[in-house]
Amino acid sequence: MTTFEHRELKGITIKNIMVTIVSTASIVVSVMTTYFQLKGDIRDIRTTQEAQNRVNEIRLKVLEGQVAVLQHEVDNIKTQKY
Repeated sequence: MTTFEHRELKGITIKNIMVTIVSTASIVVSVMTTYFQLKGDIRDIRTTQEAQNRVNEIRLKVLEGQVAVLQHEVDNIKTQKY
């Protein structure tokens, strides 16, 4: 008498079916794990990028303010020369 794993069902052994199911489950778990890790990484990158964009906007506003002040000073110097 053969063991349970070696019984054949129309040429397919129970052992082959079990190996196929376990392999498929392993692949699915691996893909899902990778997907969720990538999703988390993308979320972290997006958060960092948004923060960097806010910092850049603030720097740009400060620089625009400084340019306006310097332009005003240049205009004053030009009017004083003439």
